[in-house]
Amino acid sequence: MIRERVRTTISGWLMLPVLVGVELLGIPLIAATANGEPTAAKVSVVLAGIVVLLVAAVMLVGFFIVNPNEARVLTLFGKYAGSVKQDGFHWANPLLKKRRISLRIRNFESTKLKVNDLEGNPIEIAAVIVWRVFETAEALFEVDNYEHYVKVQTEAAVRNLATQYAYDAHVEAQVSLRGNMTEIAEKLKGEVEGRLAKAGVEVLEARINHLAYSPEIASAMLQRQQAGAIIAARTRIVEGAVGMVEMALDMLSKRGVVELDNERKAAMVSNLLVVLCGHSGAQPVLNTGTIYQ
Repeated sequence: MIRERVRTTISGWLMLPVLVGVELLGIPLIAATANGEPTAAKVSVVLAGIVVLLVAAVMLVGFFIVNPNEARVLTLFGKYAGSVKQDGFHWANPLLKKRRISLRIRNFESTKLKVNDLEGNPIEIAAVIVWRVFETAEALFEVDNYEHYVKVQTEAAVRNLATQYAYDAHVEAQVSLRGNMTEIAEKLKGEVEGRLAKAGVEVLEARINHLAYSPEIASAMLQRQQAGAIIAARTRIVEGAVGMVEMALDMLSKRGVVELDNERKAAMVSNLLVVLCGHSGAQPVLNTGTIYQ
């Protein structure tokens, strides 16, 4: 595996006046032999001036600029020669190939993927990944195209994660995609980060930004959710009603308001539960006889 090496360069502001001075030196050498008959000495001076100008021109190719949050990866005849991450004006060997790579933070939003959750229900899921390159050598040399690699591996991680959890939890301690978004986001980040580590990419954040049942089962699942909500609500109502009936019987007994046998207690419990658990308001009934008639 190719690992990143930080390359030190010469400041471009230091080399620029040097090369300009070399250029200015070569021009007088050629101009000094313009007059008079050509001799071997003059030809040598002209050739020296031309060589100086050509060398200086080639050396000018070595200048390059590194912007903030950017790097240049240097290669020499196919061999990795280091990376320059320090922003500014630089000069390096003009034979080096300098490839630009961005270190800025980027977002990738996956397409809506249709997968089956843990229970086999078809769902639609999409995620947003916040990432950046932190290892330039791996990003350029370990994978063919690191941006495409991020896209493919992120969608693969989202698919794999969706199959490990149910859309909704039907057991209280069960982790679900909809009910445990924070935990799912952490697991998604870990899985994506593991897949992208070999490409020199760091994952800063991962979260699900779209989650829904597939259209063909959405209506049926909605009815299922509504039924579950109704059952949960009625359970709470019954628990509260039983507690109120128990409290009423206990208070009547302690205060001695009325003595009720088991049959009358059962009737009272039945009436109170109807009043407390009914969907509509109770209709009062006027009793014109005694409690036993």
